[in-house]
Amino acid sequence: MKTNETLAKLHAIDRECNYLEKALAVLRWDQETYLPELGVEDRSEQLALLEGIAHKRLTSPETGRLLGELGSVPENPRGDESLPEPERDFLKVLRRNYDRAVKLPPDFVAAAAKAEGLSQACWVQAKKNNDFAAFLPHLEAMIGISRKRADYWGYKDKPYDGLLDIYEPGMSSDSISAVFGPLGERLSALLGKIAAKPRPDTSFLECGFDTGVQASFNKELMKRLGFDTRRGRLDVSAHPFTTTLGADDVRITTRYLRDNPLSAIFSTIHECGHAFYELAFSAGLRGSCLADGASMGIHESQSRLWENVIGRSRPFWEGFFPLLKSYFPEQLKSVGIDPFYHAVNQARPSLIRVEADEVSYSLHIILRFELEKALFSGSLKAADLPGQWRRRMKEILGVEPETDAEGVLQDVHWSMGSFGYFPSYALGNLYGLQFFRTLKADLPHFEEDAAKGDFSALHSWLADTIYVWGRRLDPPDLLKKVTGQSLSADPFLHYIESKYADIYGI
Repeated sequence: MKTNETLAKLHAIDRECNYLEKALAVLRWDQETYLPELGVEDRSEQLALLEGIAHKRLTSPETGRLLGELGSVPENPRGDESLPEPERDFLKVLRRNYDRAVKLPPDFVAAAAKAEGLSQACWVQAKKNNDFAAFLPHLEAMIGISRKRADYWGYKDKPYDGLLDIYEPGMSSDSISAVFGPLGERLSALLGKIAAKPRPDTSFLECGFDTGVQASFNKELMKRLGFDTRRGRLDVSAHPFTTTLGADDVRITTRYLRDNPLSAIFSTIHECGHAFYELAFSAGLRGSCLADGASMGIHESQSRLWENVIGRSRPFWEGFFPLLKSYFPEQLKSVGIDPFYHAVNQARPSLIRVEADEVSYSLHIILRFELEKALFSGSLKAADLPGQWRRRMKEILGVEPETDAEGVLQDVHWSMGSFGYFPSYALGNLYGLQFFRTLKADLPHFEEDAAKGDFSALHSWLADTIYVWGRRLDPPDLLKKVTGQSLSADPFLHYIESKYADIYGI
């Protein structure tokens, strides 16, 4: 009975922390979508206050005492072996959260939250005005906060590894470099072969697509993909994102470009992939620290799988191209499925990561990974980022931004202090294709279903094999359970090389 009472108390604390995190998410979502420009100062104070309250609740002496009573200590986070496996997994995750949080002073947590709110608001304006100098003090503050956070966690000599561990537990800069090195080489070689071939005609995508009509199409698209609009909504933001405000309230955003309708389409599909994960956790996980992705790389595997492997496939557009034409009959009246499919899968180096094709996308991530490593090793100063960004873009992708808005200011992550997040996108590509191999073996009629716009079997498979575990399994264990394999770039590279060899006749 004592054990059950202790577990009940820990679950109650965890639920309170979860509710506080969701309240913070509401404030951040509003800041990204509807907050008036002059509301930033008050919003930053509100975020700081709530962050402080959430931190205090999680790190209370009671939490540590209850964990200890159940045998959960840093050396044995899963606690007493007699406990049920789901409870031991719960203790493992809560212990990890507690151990990290308890090392951060409350004043630091509150100050960091306030600084992040101000930094993000400044980034929005700096990007709009192409004004890196205005953002630089905030960027330097975010780097300093992140470095100090890693220091508190015990990563004084290798702060970047501490930041990577937030998003991809157990991964280090060395282990990621070992994967990214050969990945970058083969993708660069493939881009070189593609560059020697004629480019597909994409001019029909630049003839003016009303953004209001785009919004209507994207709302219809998300519904047909399986997004339940009773449990979430689609809005507009400077940078597309997904946020979870509750078990039945997941918000996604996109952005609309008049001369590039694919930007909104693939952002919407990408964010739906995140939302499907968040909305499918089982009742036993809901409202707890287990109701989350195994890692950001695993989370990105879902969004990248939906966006690219499914969303850029020919069967998908056999089903959805007639719908798109019905929304834009004039712009697409003389366009057939073949030229559209080739335009959707055009591969050429571009300046903007979120609009990059499947071949070059991971090269964008490798660029950011290398810059982040340099920032936290001390070999690169924040003030020198714009120049280094342009130089490395030229080296890696063969293109060079003319403005900082389409260069170093294009992503929101650094304004939020999310250093170490970027590698998860490329890791998501790798995880996603390993999952997809198993998926195709289990669902032999997957492509026929996709052409019909029927994703019910796909949703069930993902829920039963991946979503069901939440954070109970770490990424290597989840990958092994689903695929029987360890992390490998080979499935992704085989997929990408085969697909683009066929499209470009290589």
